[in-house]
Amino acid sequence: MPTFTIDGTRIYAREDGPRTGQICLLIHGWSSSWYAMSPLLPILSRRFHCLAVDLPGYGNSERLPTRTTIMRYVDLLAKLVQEFTDSPATLVGHSMGGMISITMALRYPQLIDRMVLLAPTISGQLSAWITYAIAPITMLERLAVADRLVSAMEPSLLRITDRLMRPASFAERSAISEADYLRLRADARRPGQGRVRAECYTAMRDNDLRGRLRNLETPALVIWGAEDNTVPLRDAGVVADEWVGADLRIVPKAGHWPQFETPEFTWRMLASYLALPLITTRLEDSTTSAVITSEVASFLANSDLGSGLSLAQRTRLAALMRRRVHQAGAMVAEADEACTDLYLIQDGSVEVWTSAVDEHTPPRQLATVLRGQLTGEMALIDGGRRSAALRAGLDGAVVLVLQREQLRALLEDDPALGNAVVWNLASSLALRLRLANFQMQMLAAQLQGGAVGETV
Repeated sequence: MPTFTIDGTRIYAREDGPRTGQICLLIHGWSSSWYAMSPLLPILSRRFHCLAVDLPGYGNSERLPTRTTIMRYVDLLAKLVQEFTDSPATLVGHSMGGMISITMALRYPQLIDRMVLLAPTISGQLSAWITYAIAPITMLERLAVADRLVSAMEPSLLRITDRLMRPASFAERSAISEADYLRLRADARRPGQGRVRAECYTAMRDNDLRGRLRNLETPALVIWGAEDNTVPLRDAGVVADEWVGADLRIVPKAGHWPQFETPEFTWRMLASYLALPLITTRLEDSTTSAVITSEVASFLANSDLGSGLSLAQRTRLAALMRRRVHQAGAMVAEADEACTDLYLIQDGSVEVWTSAVDEHTPPRQLATVLRGQLTGEMALIDGGRRSAALRAGLDGAVVLVLQREQLRALLEDDPALGNAVVWNLASSLALRLRLANFQMQMLAAQLQGGAVGETV
């Protein structure tokens, strides 16, 4: 783990992901370490440059030279972000780390793009389990002698610790592994950190965020376990009442640690909100340039396929599509070939041509597909053979390709986005059918008019 020195304090962080990616700062909670965020690193690091920190006084990081407060954590982490980038970062915070993230968004809104918060502490008032069972031991640990005494007695107190920790932290049907539980328990009882635990307990209570959430402009996904007995759901009610920009999700069968207890469910919510590559499939090229993805996402806003989608949804869809460039007259797709590709025209045009039936019936142009329009919907949906050939127009064509396997994975991985894409496909196909019906009616009317003229 690399070390960073900020204001004279050494901070350890787990670093992962592409060096050129947007910074994602992962902030753990009370009595914890970077390991609390470890289940999220594999998916976040596929697009973000991740920094999962050990907060000062926790894990391997040094204590602050002065008393620990939420604001001191915020100021230090803001400087850490500025060490890495001039662009806004994404924050992912758990528990106290969520309170730190929100406070940072209030104090340094220009440094933050968006946030994902897991059971964030809002009021600073923890559950009765913590207040009456854990807090007294924590406050006792402020004294160096008591801290050493508790640490020395810990082996004989593990059963008591388990009885207190499990119902406070995890759901009754929690799927957390024993190895992960033991690691989290070890972090919570790490020797020598009694003083910082006690200071943070007080710091959270002194940093009540109620009444301040209305001032937040930073969008956020807020995830809460339905059986959280550490940061109770009453704090989720405050989020629902005060924070307009928050997308609040309650997770069943999860307590205070949804990233460990319901990891796949949590991954899917994060991936959808942060426009990450799909989890279900590995078909996507994770090396796609972020610049190209951003450009395509912007283009999708005014296309048949991306109509009505949010920026995050368009970015996620853009990451699935492959861009192809064709010279004027070049074949984009042959008639009668088996294909499951959908084509969205990003620039230029694509001409739709029939095949030659015989020497007396040459190929005929049926239509021209222009910028922002789709072709290949039928092949994408049913996997049948193409009924016509596609050629680049007079100025060539830049096409974006979406494969059927990608669409299926999207429907499984992100139903809201997948359904919106399918709806846009259906709308485009319906419009094309209406146009074809109108053309047939016009042709029938012309033929009928000619027949009447001949009779007269």
